Amino acid sequence: MANIQSGTEGTVRAELAAMRLNALDWIAMVLLIVGGLNWGLVGLFDIDVVARLLGVMTTASRTVYVLVGLAAIYTIYLCVRKLPAKP
Repeated sequence: MANIQSGTEGTVRAELAAMRLNALDWIAMVLLIVGGLNWGLVGLFDIDVVARLLGVMTTASRTVYVLVGLAAIYTIYLCVRKLPAKP
């Protein structure tokens, strides 16, 4: 019985290790959260936090918008990469 449990535990640990996120993954997730919260505020209250902090369509605000878009594209890749392989 102990062998079965330890074997299962080893498999679970290996799967969790494979699911760990690197620094780029975390940066993409943070940018997506910032973008998602910003769009939520725009939709609910017509408040664009990025524009208020950095100016309307300034180089800085456009850079943030582009980074959020790139983070979304990268996260699509990340999701596909992390999918389990088909047997």
